[in-house]
Amino acid sequence: MKKVLSIALVSTMALTAIAASTKTAQAAVILDNNHVQVEAGDTYKDIAANAGVTIAELEQANGREIGGFDLIFPGETVTLPGATTTQATDTTATQQTSTTQAAAEDTSYQAPAQQTTQTTTTQTQTASTQATTQTGTSQGTFKISFYDPAVLGSNMGYSGVAANLSVFPKGTTLKITLSDGTVLIRTVNDTGTFAYSNPNQLDVAMPNNQIPSYGVTTASVEVL
Repeated sequence: MKKVLSIALVSTMALTAIAASTKTAQAAVILDNNHVQVEAGDTYKDIAANAGVTIAELEQANGREIGGFDLIFPGETVTLPGATTTQATDTTATQQTSTTQAAAEDTSYQAPAQQTTQTTTTQTQTASTQATTQTGTSQGTFKISFYDPAVLGSNMGYSGVAANLSVFPKGTTLKITLSDGTVLIRTVNDTGTFAYSNPNQLDVAMPNNQIPSYGVTTASVEVL
């Protein structure tokens, strides 16, 4: 009878040992992509094999001595090597690089338009400066009066000046510098009563709301 009980006891212990030895990391509770919770029977070797990493990598991820004795207890959290975290970081870096490149390409695309605008502005300023600084043949000092062609029912516009045509034939371009320093560039296109009877007088076309309050002045005149 005692012999039967002994055999039964030995058999029970053997089955328990086999159950314990067959327990693997598959029993470990997965907390997230980088952490598992130790269950009874788990070892570092099993957890590493189940995670597809080496024991050394698992030891390093948990701050343990590589090649040392890895004692773990049920309920303990084991950190897996952060392969996923590294990939996410690489992806973020790639996205940032792409964004930077896109911004650079967008800036280089806009550059010609900005350059064109700057060039146009510079050309306009240069043309204006040339018009006011251009010198011609001095004709001396003339008496200057102003008139608005539209008030007289004319559609000749405001780019002209009435002059004595024996002094300045039609089509002559004049640079008229008023006594206050204002420079007017006008082309002779008409003759008026005052200019016709006064060779030394010019009648400058100008909108009524721009005609100087003094009405009549003097100016130095050059032929361009």
